[in-house]
Amino acid sequence: MADPMRIRAQAAGDKTTVRVLMQHEMETGQRKDSAGKTIPAWFIQEVTARHNGKQVLSAEWGPAVSKNPFLQFTVKGAKAGDKIAVTWKDNKGETRTDEATVS
Repeated sequence: MADPMRIRAQAAGDKTTVRVLMQHEMETGQRKDSAGKTIPAWFIQEVTARHNGKQVLSAEWGPAVSKNPFLQFTVKGAKAGDKIAVTWKDNKGETRTDEATVS
């Protein structure tokens, strides 16, 4: 399984800014290794975020996203102590979910 995501969620008024740093190699399938063989594509395809269990973000990604992608978004109505969970799924079927508490 991949390394944990670093998630920070900070409330300011009625809006909460969520910052996520995901650990993933994000191979495009176009690079070659030192032997000249193509490195297979391996990238995040789906990203979702939930605020206290309710989906607030859904994204479809492709191979053009950089290694260890960073994502930032805003959630309205989140308060200190609420939970923000972020999940990704890659093209090999691997998934990762991590959670942060709004501060």
